[in-house]
Amino acid sequence: MYTSHFNLQKLPFENVPDPLFFYNQGDHARIRKQISGSLQSGRGLIVVTGPIGSGKTTLSQMIKADFPDDVKLIWMAEPPANSSDLYLFLAQELGLHPLSSEKTFVMRDIRNALLEINSAGKKCLIIIDESHLMSDDVINGIRLLNNLEEGSIKLIQLLLLGQEELLEMINRPALEPFKQRIAALETLGRMNSDATQKYILHRLKVAGGSGELISDTGWEALGIAFQAGGTPRTINSLCDRAFSVAFEREKAVVDAHDIYEATQRLGLRTDVFHYIISLKSQERKSREARAVVNQEFPAEETEISSQTQPAETLNPLKKQNVSSVDEEIKQTSPAANIETSPMPIDPRIHISDTAPSYEEIANEIKEKYTQKSLRVPVTVLIISMISLIISVLFFCHHTDAAGFINCMINLFDS
Repeated sequence: MYTSHFNLQKLPFENVPDPLFFYNQGDHARIRKQISGSLQSGRGLIVVTGPIGSGKTTLSQMIKADFPDDVKLIWMAEPPANSSDLYLFLAQELGLHPLSSEKTFVMRDIRNALLEINSAGKKCLIIIDESHLMSDDVINGIRLLNNLEEGSIKLIQLLLLGQEELLEMINRPALEPFKQRIAALETLGRMNSDATQKYILHRLKVAGGSGELISDTGWEALGIAFQAGGTPRTINSLCDRAFSVAFEREKAVVDAHDIYEATQRLGLRTDVFHYIISLKSQERKSREARAVVNQEFPAEETEISSQTQPAETLNPLKKQNVSSVDEEIKQTSPAANIETSPMPIDPRIHISDTAPSYEEIANEIKEKYTQKSLRVPVTVLIISMISLIISVLFFCHHTDAAGFINCMINLFDS
């Protein structure tokens, strides 16, 4: 991989919930603090939503690390099919062996086990990932679990992590009892351009690198790619692919061209292409300007130097003239006056000040197409008129009418 090429200690953009790379800033830091405080105070049910790849699973891993060993943690990668499976799973995780699979008896055993945990000064936390896949039956089962209390103390803490569809589910009127029991509802949003840059810098730093591994044009391209907001998973995928492209091209840094190639390989629709076109246009103008300078000034300097002689053979007057000529050359050199005086340009050389826009190119193509499309109907019209004239002349020739007017009268009368 590209780790050794860029002198990195590890891959910086792996899409795995590694707490080492957790971005403890912005929404992630705020929600982590809020959830940890709510769970430790025993508030009960907490819901966290966010788009795909927003870092919900990584956040849950950090929350797990925040809790001491006296917390009984039960992790569910996805919700069960129904509430009965939910209760049986919890019972097994708590070390219970219910004599009956009936919900009433299983819930009784779970409550007794939770009372023992709380009496020992411990807590129980259940984390259910992919909660947007829950059925209404499972949601109702979670509501009943949240109702397990001893006085003012919640016997069990529940953390639900799901995509944005989870909000749509709990906002339905039928789930109003469930919604009223939510102690905290948090949403992970998308990262803006500034947060995206800080996130990338954070991961590069953890991996042993720095922001210098990405050029200025590369940062600009990343800002354009995520100007509408990005999620950690998408940012990781794009950066990992961009570093791979730069490694394949044996580059020391990642630039805008590598970012664009990465977006193409991932199938991302961004405006990086237009930024690449702008860069190429600027490079073309710069090359044309340098070409004009190279054509103009070397010729003048050669002409002046060929008219001068060594200083030892010149009289004082000629030395003075040579000094004045040298001074004039210095005053007219491109390094001295490229910003203060207009550069003489050969009128035979034409440099376009502005590159044609996409609209101009499209209009030009449209005009050519319109011109071509008119040729056929015009040709048909001319042939039709010629055929009409020949037909009239042929009719007049085979009639006994005297003159063209009489012929036309006979033609319309017939």
